[in-house]
Amino acid sequence: MIELFRSNDPIELSWAQAVLAQEGIESLIFDYHASILDGSIGALPRRLVVDGDDASRARYALDIARQQLAQDNAAALPDADDI
Repeated sequence: MIELFRSNDPIELSWAQAVLAQEGIESLIFDYHASILDGSIGALPRRLVVDGDDASRARYALDIARQQLAQDNAAALPDADDI
């Protein structure tokens, strides 16, 4: 298994898993329940991992999805002239 990234944000992890699932890439979140040990303060990041054979394709899919998300967010912002 290859770690793609670590995050304390469960929404980011869920989003990434959804993106990978759309591409047919199985992923797992390691350390998901580790927050029980740290008192649920979120100090221990969770790790998103994929099979080594899928790692390159998974990184590419996430990079493209992040770029699209950034473009969509920028398009949703009002222009300075409209404020």
